[in-house]
Order: sequence, then structure tokens, then C-alpha cells
Amino acid sequence: MLDMQFKYKRTIEFLELQKPFSPQVVIILGSGLGDFAESINTVKSISTSDIPDYPVSTVTGHSGKIHFSIYKDVKILLFQGRIHFYEGYKLNQCMLPVFLAHQLGCKTVLLTNAAGGVNPNLTPGDLMLNTSFNSIFIKKELTGLLGLASIEIKNQQIDFPSSRLEQIIKKAAVEENISLKEGVYWYGKGPSYETPAEIKMTSKFGGDAVGMSTAHEAIYALSLKMEVASISCITNYAAGISTEKLSHDEVTATANLVKSHFERLLKRIITYLD
Repeated sequence: MLDMQFKYKRTIEFLELQKPFSPQVVIILGSGLGDFAESINTVKSISTSDIPDYPVSTVTGHSGKIHFSIYKDVKILLFQGRIHFYEGYKLNQCMLPVFLAHQLGCKTVLLTNAAGGVNPNLTPGDLMLNTSFNSIFIKKELTGLLGLASIEIKNQQIDFPSSRLEQIIKKAAVEENISLKEGVYWYGKGPSYETPAEIKMTSKFGGDAVGMSTAHEAIYALSLKMEVASISCITNYAAGISTEKLSHDEVTATANLVKSHFERLLKRIITYLD
């Protein structure tokens, strides 16, 4: 069992000294969604390269910054970029943003991601509330690694998304006149995009969108008794759905096109999180 507090002692101490306030909410921004950080009031920004023992982000669209921000009096810890399993990092490193947010006092977690549309009713540019997720490819690594076998989440139904957050997100979408789809997020380890055959399997077993993050972060946050919800930006059709070849450039380009809708939705959600 890994002792996260011991392993990341220097990281915690650094952020405790640097923080301008104790945040209430943590938002982790997915690929191409980092521009949201510039749309709200930032009190202090820290480059993750300056933080002891913090992994370096290697993916385009993940700038590697942590912001202490405020919007409508809500104090936010904002991760502009996340850490992925497919980058070669260990799972405990991928959990670090959630772990640090919990250490700094956050009770609410809003995860965002870029995802490939599997369900034919999803098109690039859609925003999708994750009503559930499939984590069969990561549960083995989770079990015992971070002590999940000894806490309350063991042998219990996962409360995802939090019923309170789910209602807030739906209400915010209506008020902003944003069409919000709903569906199951299917997690894949990567590092490559899924094959057309894998996408057929995903569809057959109930996945509506596919990506390489979020599921393990959500499970870990839930194990820490944080309330959690997640929103996907559908940035492309998954492999085999379209004849177009997949690329990360397409992901970031589509995310950029819908950033105004995404920003409006997030801001409206935040107003209800105080």
C-alpha cells in the first residue's frame, strides 16, 4: 500500500506555503480545454515544473499549471493539464491532482475531458454529462495500490455522478441554453487511440464516448469522500465511426471551437457550488 502523504510530503508542504487561500472546488481541465483558466480571475498561478516531485506534462493542450482562482466568490483550484497513464507515469502520479486538492481542503471535484464519440447521436462539439464510466481496465491497478481495499468504497455502489452535482450541471445547461448530452464514458489506457474493433466492443458494451482519463480520478476522489461529476467535450468521432484519421490536433481544434459554450457552462455551474 502506497502512503501518498509520505511520498508527496514535499509537494504538499510546497503548496501549503504557496496557496493564497484554501480552495473549495477543484476543476481538472482536459485536452484543449485549458483556455478556461484565462476566463476567470486568477489570484496565483504555479507552474507544475516548479513543484517538488510533480510529474511533467508531455501532452499538447496540457500546459502544466495550477491556478488558485476565484469566480463569483467561489474559491477554485484549477489544474490546467492533467497527468495520464499513457505518458508512462504510475497510477499514483495520475492521482496526484485529486490527492493534492483533497489535502488543500477541496470537497467538490469537477472533471473534464476530451473524448471520442462512439454513440452515433454524439457529434464533435457536443458536451456530454458522464452518467457513469467503465473502468474495467484500471480497477486492478487501483485495488490495494492506494488503500482502496480498506475504505468505505469497497463492495459498495459508486455514487457517480454526485446527485447534487448532476442536478446543478443539468440546471446550468438549461439556463445557458446549451444542449447537454448524457452518456457513459469508457476508459482506455492508451497510449494509442483505440482500434475500430475496440470501438465496436465499446459500443456493444454500453460505452457512449471513449477517452484516456477521468475514471481512475473519479474513483480515487470518491474514495476520499469527495463529491464528483464529469463532463466530456466530444472532440472527434472514435476510430471506425468516421473515415477521417484521428489526431490530437483534431482534438484540440474542436475543443477550441466549443470553448465559449464550455466556459459558459462551467461558470454557471460554479455559481451553484458555493
